[in-house]
Parts: sequence; C-alpha cells; structure tokens
Amino acid sequence: MKIGVNILNYGADTTPEGMETWVRGAEELGYHLAMISDHVTQPPEVADAFPAPFYDPFTTLAWLAGRTTTIELGTTVVVLPYRHPLQTARVTANLDRFSGGRLVFGVGIGWSQQEYEALGIDFAARGRITDEYLTCIKEHWTQPVVSFRGEHAAYSGITTGPAPVRRPHPPVWVGGLSDAALRRAGRFGDAWHPYTLDADAIRRRLPVLEAAAEAAGRPTPAVTPRIALHLTERPVDTASRLPGHGSVGQVRADLAALAELDVPYVVLDTFLTSYAGPVPPEESPRHDLAQLETAAERIFDLPGETLR
Repeated sequence: MKIGVNILNYGADTTPEGMETWVRGAEELGYHLAMISDHVTQPPEVADAFPAPFYDPFTTLAWLAGRTTTIELGTTVVVLPYRHPLQTARVTANLDRFSGGRLVFGVGIGWSQQEYEALGIDFAARGRITDEYLTCIKEHWTQPVVSFRGEHAAYSGITTGPAPVRRPHPPVWVGGLSDAALRRAGRFGDAWHPYTLDADAIRRRLPVLEAAAEAAGRPTPAVTPRIALHLTERPVDTASRLPGHGSVGQVRADLAALAELDVPYVVLDTFLTSYAGPVPPEESPRHDLAQLETAAERIFDLPGETLR
C-alpha cells in the first residue's frame, strides 16, 4: 500500500515556494504520491470554500516535476468537462513525459453550477461530457492519429503527440461517491478514488463498482481512497469520527482496515483541518509536514509500502 499526500494549491498564503517545500518534504520522507485539486474560475460559491488564488493543476504539476525526482504527481481531481479533451490529452501526455512517467490522472465531474455557467458549459450534461471525454483522451494516449465523433467533440485525423511514457497510459482514478461515479469508474477507471469513506463504507459500495466493470467487460478497478489525516494526542471518542482523525492508534487502525481491502494507495489530506481550524494557513505546510513526519515514524513503513 503506497501513501500519497494532497497538497494545498489555493489560498492567499499559498505560494510556489510553499508547495515546493511541501512536496519535496513529502518526497524526502518517502511518501509515494503528491496530488493537487482543480478549479478554473472562482465564482462566489467556489471562492467561499477555496479562496483565491487557485494555482492551475497542470501548470503546477509541470513545475513540480522539475523539482522532484521520484514522487508520483497527480490530480485529485481534474474536473474533466472544463477543458476540451484534445487539450487535456496533450497536456497530460506532456506531463507524463516531463515527469518520466509519474503522472496519476484523477478525474471527476465537479459540483459548482456557477463555475460551469462562467465557462459556458452545460452543468446538467457534465456526466455525459465526462464519459465522452474519457473515451476521447484514452484514444489519444494510445493511438497516433484519432478520429472521434461524440455529442460534445467531433473531429477527424487529429494527433496530439507525444504519447505518454506509461503504457498503455497514465492511471485514471475516477473520483466521486455517487452510483454514477462508481459506474464511471467501472467503465473507464484504473481505480475508484472516493474521499472521506472508511473501509466499511467502501466495502458496502463495491458491488456497484464490480457490476459496472463486469458489464463493461473489464476487471474491477482498484480502490484508492482519500482520507483526512489529523493526529491528536488523545483518542477521539465520537461516533462521528472521520477516518484518519484521532490518535496514532486510531489512525493506524483506520489504515489497517483499508489495507485489508487490498487498496494500492491511500491519499492523505493534511490541510483540511488545519486550514479551517486553529492552525493559520501560512503555517499549514510546516504543521502538515510535521504530521506527515509523525505518521512516517509511527504508522507507515514507507519503504516497505506497509504499516508499522
């Protein structure tokens, strides 16, 4: 089981230097993957949750690829309908090239109707657009010349090379918690990438994923959950405790339960509690690296890709 880290790429106190410190620190500790999130515009409902400035995921990952050597780099998640699939196919293949085959492509459909309206994209069609764009992008990753005809993109004889380093293509992680997201993961994904779910909740959802993959004639995708890491000195005694919140023992038990599901990766949010809680945003990289260091010392055997 490899362990990834979600990196803060928005807010007034987020800087390129801070993100570099965060990712390089995670790499030096032995973490396996660093991921960042996506918004293109910031209408009020987005800005309230994700304050400006918001660093573009593709530009940021390309920059970080030149400042790291081994850690994988990914998106959690790109909102796929926001960009034309030709552009996304080309940019992601380039990213995989520049990073030496380290890209993990996490995708989703997004949630902000205001952002869709600002971009002139049909919010109600976002699921259909995502399915179509996934088909298109995977064709461009694996074929030198593509002719494609869909409801939202149509063209003939187009190339977007160079191809990605990874074969057959960078891993596709499909985010979301709905049945539609699970069906999309079953049809298109190398992994289903849920967030905030514990092992029992994931186990209850697996039949939907398995049925979708079977219907598509594909193997069942892996599960690569994202949870929020927030270590406390004492155990958290509450029925509403989120996975990843609590003492070292509680968090280790959460990870052990996920390991029993044979998940190949778990991604940790370290900033969600610190950004909105008592830790000032400008202190978030230092605070969160300290949490990651504690987890590396007391919970994870990162070189062995297992738990202590």
